[in-house]
Amino acid sequence: MESLERNKHLVQRLNIQSFVYKQQLSSTSARDKLISSVMANPTLAILELENNTIGPNGAQALSEALKTNSTLTTLTLFENSIRDNGAQALSEALKTNSTLTTLNLWGNAIGPNGAQALSEALKTNSTLTTLDLFGNSIGDNGAQALSEALKINSTLTTLNLRNNSIGSNGAQAISEALKTNSTLTTLNLGGSSIGDNGAQALSEALKINSTLTTLHLIGNSIGDNGAQALSEALKTNSTLINLNLWGNSIGPNGAQALSEALKTISTLTTLDLRENSIGPNGAQALSEALKINATLTIRTSQVLSEALKTNLSLTTLGLGGNSIGPNGAQALSEALRTNSTVTTLVVVF
Repeated sequence: MESLERNKHLVQRLNIQSFVYKQQLSSTSARDKLISSVMANPTLAILELENNTIGPNGAQALSEALKTNSTLTTLTLFENSIRDNGAQALSEALKTNSTLTTLNLWGNAIGPNGAQALSEALKTNSTLTTLDLFGNSIGDNGAQALSEALKINSTLTTLNLRNNSIGSNGAQAISEALKTNSTLTTLNLGGSSIGDNGAQALSEALKINSTLTTLHLIGNSIGDNGAQALSEALKTNSTLINLNLWGNSIGPNGAQALSEALKTISTLTTLDLRENSIGPNGAQALSEALKINATLTIRTSQVLSEALKTNLSLTTLGLGGNSIGPNGAQALSEALRTNSTVTTLVVVF
């Protein structure tokens, strides 16, 4: 700690390990003093306090420092149990801070009230570009609050709400915001229980939105109906580049619907369909689409051997999560003999 104090004018990035923070600084006052001292550093740009259990009090100390700090651009607070009170404190700082661009709040037990506070801050903050709320508990009410901010905010480009149980109602609220938002480019709603209704709502937004380029919907049980809705949106959307539908109970009908859309679009470059149940018929449909679509990389558990023989743009093929068997391996081998573009092949046995 003394060394840090002596050389803090040279430090631009600081990662404080949990054993230092918890064991060497036993009292709350000592920890708060450290935070204040660190934040007074005139050169510090990145501060990482992962898994330190700073709690609401530590977040409050950080908040006070952020109100006057003019150099910090990235603040990472993974697994720190700051809860709603801590999120509320940080939100107050975001209303006046003009340098922070990235705020990572993974796994902090932040609920709807914390999300509401962050939402109010986003309505006036003009510098934050990335907000990561992975693994909190904001629920549909929290998603509703954030959606109101998205209708106004004009700087946020990346929002991660994975594993927040926002449900179909939360997805509906976010979808409404996407219809007017013109800055968000990456949205992660993985593991959020949005179901096919949530997917349908997002699909309506994608027909209008012209800025979103990456959409993660991992593990949301959207099924064939959700896939069908997304396929209709893809036919008119001209900006989405990456769509992750890993583990969504999509069957052959959903794969068929997506394949029809893929035949007519040229902007989507990556579609992840791993851990679904598209079956041989779904794989065949996607194979036919790949023969026409010259820009797409499909990550799926099925062997698309026939498509590989004619597709000249595919570079990465992931086959994890399924037993392709000796016949599938043989077909893949035959295709690779004539394909000259695949450089990465992932097969998990």
